[in-house]
Amino acid sequence: MAFTRTQTLMAGSAAAAIVAATAVAVLPATASASAAPVTLTSGVGGHAYRHGAFPQLGAGHELHATAPLSAGGGKANETKPMTYHGGTGGVGVTTGAPKVYVIYWGSQWGTAAKDGNGYTTLSGDTAGMAPRQQAFFKGLGTKAEKWSGVMTQYCQGIPTGAKSCPATSAHVGYPTGGALAGVWYDDSALAPGAATANQIAQEAVKAAQHFGNNTAAVNRNVQYVITSPTGTTPDGFNTASGNFCAWHDFTGDPGLDGGGAVNSPVGSVAFTNMPYLTDAGKSCGAGFVNGAAGALDGVTIVGGHEYAETITDQFPYSANPTSPVLTSGGWITDNDSSGGENGDKCAWVRTGVGASFNLALSTGSFPVQTTWANDANHGAGGCEGSHPIVTNAHAVTVGHIANQNSPVGRAVRVAVIGHDSAPGSRLTYTVAGLPAGLHIDARTGVITGRPTLRGTFHVTVQAKDATGALARTTFTWTVRAH
Repeated sequence: MAFTRTQTLMAGSAAAAIVAATAVAVLPATASASAAPVTLTSGVGGHAYRHGAFPQLGAGHELHATAPLSAGGGKANETKPMTYHGGTGGVGVTTGAPKVYVIYWGSQWGTAAKDGNGYTTLSGDTAGMAPRQQAFFKGLGTKAEKWSGVMTQYCQGIPTGAKSCPATSAHVGYPTGGALAGVWYDDSALAPGAATANQIAQEAVKAAQHFGNNTAAVNRNVQYVITSPTGTTPDGFNTASGNFCAWHDFTGDPGLDGGGAVNSPVGSVAFTNMPYLTDAGKSCGAGFVNGAAGALDGVTIVGGHEYAETITDQFPYSANPTSPVLTSGGWITDNDSSGGENGDKCAWVRTGVGASFNLALSTGSFPVQTTWANDANHGAGGCEGSHPIVTNAHAVTVGHIANQNSPVGRAVRVAVIGHDSAPGSRLTYTVAGLPAGLHIDARTGVITGRPTLRGTFHVTVQAKDATGALARTTFTWTVRAH
């Protein structure tokens, strides 16, 4: 069934506001725009993963897409706080220093070269999007910028439904010294003219393999930005059926259009569908902050939006793509008309408190939007452009464990891989729900034994250090007859 959504945007001044990078921009939960509303209407186009009462604006979940800007200005923000949704396979947020790999997909990008700053340039990149992307991600976490600090207030390893994080929890990591980890021009073939979500996810797995990121543990704090060439319409971008600027998801989402979840030998991979944004002009942010001089404003506004949402909701997931109930692994607001993630709630604010602004980094000045902070306005929430950096003194993470399938009586061995950011800390492992006949070594985290009873068992493994910092992961263990 196709749904249609009408999203209210608030018309604002045509002139873009420029806010100093060090200023704190907070949109109070009680704030509302004074201008008359305009509407943006989008439909799901029959895509099963664009589900629910509020259909997707993009090809991940509706909660994970950057909506195009309607003529007029910034939208009124939802005021409800985000809550933690328990993680997907034990992963809720990016707890280590975030790493971004940028992929230029398809030989349509033309001939590659390097500019004076060492950035990859491409002859088919007529707008200059590629070096702008690279400079932005390379600059994040430099000059003590606090835009990234807003995201560090969020964490994992806490109860589902929590709205705040204790100091001992595993917080979102800060990209100290830059987030850009690598750039790859995949010119092995033409990029599809209209790639499906599944094809984009496959390219993300291919990129992980290209960079040698061949395990779930290595990909734990990584995201891949799959950037398509001009003139292409990945997942319907810039068409009547694709009313979005970009979206993020992960390879394990069963709702990915064109084939569902991708069988990834490198573990679950977080990725962004990043179209050639300047093809959409002002509707995806051109000139939004810097007017006529800001043709590439949307590249970093939208890129920053998806980056911020990925590190706070790394593996967004819907257990049932046809269900109207949206679920997610990390931080979102349920039933939020703006979209629900930290970027959605503050997107396209043109003027006033909480407006998009130019962020000063060591690599230049880049337009970004503010993002949602639960702790703003004395806990009432709001949109912030600056926040003290919350550090992980004792951040514990546990790697993803694939679902297991074993016959009765056969010896098994499964290693749980835990990590504590504090050097020298020792983890203690516990488990609930193991099949009869199996046990875990509390010191090493290795599960061994011979299952004795058939059935399907839902297993939760926990790793905890002496400070109380902990992390969990869940998986299913099926024991079958010989």
